[in-house]
Amino acid sequence: MYNIPLIKPYLPKGTREKVLEVLDSGYLTEGPVTAEFENIIKNFIGCAHVLAVTSCSTGLELALRALRVGPGDEVITADYTYPATAAVIKIVGADAVIVDVSKDSMLIDYDALENAITPRTKAIVPISIFGNPLDYDRLDSIKKKYALRIIEDAACSLGAEYKGRKIGIQADIAVFSLHPRKFLTSGEGGLVTTNNPEWAAWMNSYKHFGMGHSPSREAAAFEIIGTNFKFSNILAAVAIEQAKQLDFLLEKRRKLAANYIDMLGGKSGITLPAVTEGGLHSYQTFSIFVEERDRIMKSMRNMGIEVQIGTYSLHMHKAFQQPGIRLVGDFERSRYAFEHCLALPLFHEMELEQQKTVVRELLRLV
Repeated sequence: MYNIPLIKPYLPKGTREKVLEVLDSGYLTEGPVTAEFENIIKNFIGCAHVLAVTSCSTGLELALRALRVGPGDEVITADYTYPATAAVIKIVGADAVIVDVSKDSMLIDYDALENAITPRTKAIVPISIFGNPLDYDRLDSIKKKYALRIIEDAACSLGAEYKGRKIGIQADIAVFSLHPRKFLTSGEGGLVTTNNPEWAAWMNSYKHFGMGHSPSREAAAFEIIGTNFKFSNILAAVAIEQAKQLDFLLEKRRKLAANYIDMLGGKSGITLPAVTEGGLHSYQTFSIFVEERDRIMKSMRNMGIEVQIGTYSLHMHKAFQQPGIRLVGDFERSRYAFEHCLALPLFHEMELEQQKTVVRELLRLV
């Protein structure tokens, strides 16, 4: 156990009662509480459709399938991300094309992305890493020029904004995570957002075994081959009270991030990643760049301060060194992020004195 954890779930008053309400109802699978949760998120983001699913990973798979991505197609994504982002491309049968990232922001390198496009490219899966918004103006330009679709891996980006518009309505389809590392969590789960009614209807059917609704039949009508990505009432009950306080949670996270920026900005040996111009960061993760990251990480953990790497550089792993995966470039910047990015503790109930302790020990080690 750490004295100062990396993240700590915030379960506001009413969460326990909501879960017990579901248990007492006997209606445990996906149902009205799930629908209530989806509606809260829909209103928060301002999108037309929200589907709660079993995970961000299955949400990305669902999005790719909805856009009919499969064998013969290529999908471009970034090297610096959790492996699930690229893995789902292979799961649906397409070829994954992996490109480098920007060194200062760790977001996908837009020039590398554009240079990797071929006649087989059907979609792009950029990652708004750690809650830093993408440059959607640049992405929209690429999308229109090459007639592509954009599925955003927005796992960390609930509440982030670009030019005053929330993440979740910028891409064709966006997918969020509800894992316990995220400040809105149900334990496991994901959210898929889109403004396209046809895709939403198809995804809703696919996640319910391919079920449709026929007014002429009392029994369900199965119209496509689907599977079970349903999100239970119990999981929704865990998350729903948090969802009602999203603005409050984001305000606190941004205040904590501002404290870190004030204390670390300009310090020798520490570099703060760039935030996209016109973007409002959600600060799901507060990260920095340091030399000798692993030494610092080990020492801070030994002091009871939980720090962590940012994420992974995919090209370094055997799983992404196989046929059907095209690695483009030398990935120098992705490797830099993997070796130097350090995630600092940030959770809702964190106190300023705890942040000062983190910073004091970090500066001593640097």
